Amino acid sequence: MTGFQRNDHPHRRWNPLTEEWLLVSPHRTKRPWTGRIEKVPSANLPAYDPACYLCPGNQRAGGAQNPEYESTFVFENDFAALLGDSPFGPPAEQCNGLVREQPETGHCRVICFSPRHDLTLAQMQLAEVRTVIDLWVDQYEEIGRMEGVSAVTIFENRGEMMGCSNPHPHGQIWSTRTVPTIQARELASQKKYFEQHDAALLSDYLHWELDQRERVIDSNDHFAALVPHWAIWPFETMILPRRPVASINELSGAERDAWAEIMRRLLIRYDNLFEVSFPYSMGIHQKPVDGEPHPGVVMHQHFYPPLLRSATIKKFQVGYEMTGEPQRDITAEQAAERLRALPDVHFKQSAS
Repeated sequence: MTGFQRNDHPHRRWNPLTEEWLLVSPHRTKRPWTGRIEKVPSANLPAYDPACYLCPGNQRAGGAQNPEYESTFVFENDFAALLGDSPFGPPAEQCNGLVREQPETGHCRVICFSPRHDLTLAQMQLAEVRTVIDLWVDQYEEIGRMEGVSAVTIFENRGEMMGCSNPHPHGQIWSTRTVPTIQARELASQKKYFEQHDAALLSDYLHWELDQRERVIDSNDHFAALVPHWAIWPFETMILPRRPVASINELSGAERDAWAEIMRRLLIRYDNLFEVSFPYSMGIHQKPVDGEPHPGVVMHQHFYPPLLRSATIKKFQVGYEMTGEPQRDITAEQAAERLRALPDVHFKQSAS
């Protein structure tokens, strides 16, 4: 047997943000697939769907009427997971602290990215994506000023495969009294790194990745898109700012433009990979709004797509992943190489 080759032999990788290991098994990409085959989502949607509860002028599922909006549109989720007026009190513990309950309050909003039912962020114009970013910033600031809010989580579930029941381009914003578990874990690791090295974890990591170039997919003057060394999902990516800002409202106008550009180009590459509207879950992690110092925090954007080999083969987190540790087959370097080689012109635009 030859010496260790990370693109051929199983190995583990460390995630410094969550402080967890994951298993990489690149040799498994050669195995035949006899598992579940997903259906391909419809490629031809109407610009307006009278049955869609997010389209302009239509009635929502909760009974409210949408305005005839022409750009973005924000509203309180009709079936919110969190309630602002829910009773709040001290946590309860039993069984020596093994059983704990803690009341939680918050708010849930829906953001329609466009009045067009048939678009995605990948297919919107650059100026339209910038408008979405500006709305994210406005909402982060507005919600962050509310009483009883410590964290503002901006996210998008794209596609049926990620549990999205409506194809209309939209995302969500949830705010919570407490900082969510995954974000709290990332905050703790970034704080610890800052105290040890007097530098931001993600800033140092980005500089290293830009020098390595192996996992960087795209970059401009202010942002870079890459497959993190510790990625779990096959084509998982992150977008990182070159200037280590802690929250999105610290970005200048030029930086917001650059973010819109890099995000759109990344999402076009996603669609071009299997020539399908690429499913993913996206989340923006940034400084909480709890008024506490959070040294070393750098805002960043996670993309978690489930597709593995094609538009119809999905990666599942089961078995060893649920009972041992996360596992992936294709390496981060292989994924980055495939994404980097794709054009940043959408396949539908190329076909026309």
